[in-house]
Amino acid sequence: MSAEEIKCALVVGSGSIAQRHIRNLRGRFPDATVLCVTSSGRVAEATEVGASAILPDISTALKHRPDLAIIASPAPYHLKNADPLLAAGVPVLIEKPLCSALSELEQTSRHQYDARLGVAYNLRFLPATRTVKKLLEEGVVGAISTAFAEVGQYLPDWRPNSDYRKGVSARKELGGGALLELSHELDYLNWFFGPFSRALGVIRNTGALGIDVDDNVDAMLEQPNGLLVHVHLDFLQRQTCRRFKAIGELGTIVWDLMANEVCVMHADGGNETVYSEPKYDRNQMYVDQMMSFIKFSKNGGAFDSNLQSAIEVMHLIEAIRASNATHTWANVESGL
Repeated sequence: MSAEEIKCALVVGSGSIAQRHIRNLRGRFPDATVLCVTSSGRVAEATEVGASAILPDISTALKHRPDLAIIASPAPYHLKNADPLLAAGVPVLIEKPLCSALSELEQTSRHQYDARLGVAYNLRFLPATRTVKKLLEEGVVGAISTAFAEVGQYLPDWRPNSDYRKGVSARKELGGGALLELSHELDYLNWFFGPFSRALGVIRNTGALGIDVDDNVDAMLEQPNGLLVHVHLDFLQRQTCRRFKAIGELGTIVWDLMANEVCVMHADGGNETVYSEPKYDRNQMYVDQMMSFIKFSKNGGAFDSNLQSAIEVMHLIEAIRASNATHTWANVESGL
């Protein structure tokens, strides 16, 4: 058995993302035991995608001595679920976001969280994302003055075979809402440009979907050097849109996440496609994320989306919330 292989894995949760993790674990490690702890009642679905056994709680799962655990429960339960696993020495990959509010982290055994822990911001493992980051690091379009990030998709279309109003994304008590659910954009922006110093945010529930969480978020993130990033997140767009643009002194970088294409618009009017893979299997980034975390959990080293970077995303979320409440700019805190 190689250093990256596992004999037993645990997935906490049984929703769509948990099912993806179970399926990927089963596909990559066909002989492994894949355990599932769920309270949602989706036993049949978890078994169908490859769970070896459905267990009643984490303490029972710990008796099987899992090599790693993936937490895919609703955001308010992420840290509560992770605590006993980390205390037992089990590496934990937590689905995004880290939590629903930073106050939840203060209630955990924080000292054990600096060890084998990762947060599943899977866009970091998309080749296009890494292409954009490399272009920015190399200064291909010069100093960036302004950037834009947008994601919008009609929530009822996310999982058309189920009632969207009953899903995690639409329920406040389960950590739903556009700001938390679509925080991938905040993570990659922080990865590209962070840290940010101030945020100006407007969080809205338009009432169009009949849910009790925010369905529309607009924010501006600012750095001390003057860089300004505009962010838009929504559950409302009927045609899915996901894109990023960075305006530099020598040109503009445009990344269309739906087309999976990255272009550079040069000052002379020419457009250069530097990456294009429309047939890319998007499940591969989840597999790459999983394998990177397993390698990290067994061999040490670095995992791109770690505790500190996830806390920084939560600080951005908290600042946008504070700005919305006070109708003015809010400072982005650092540390816990």
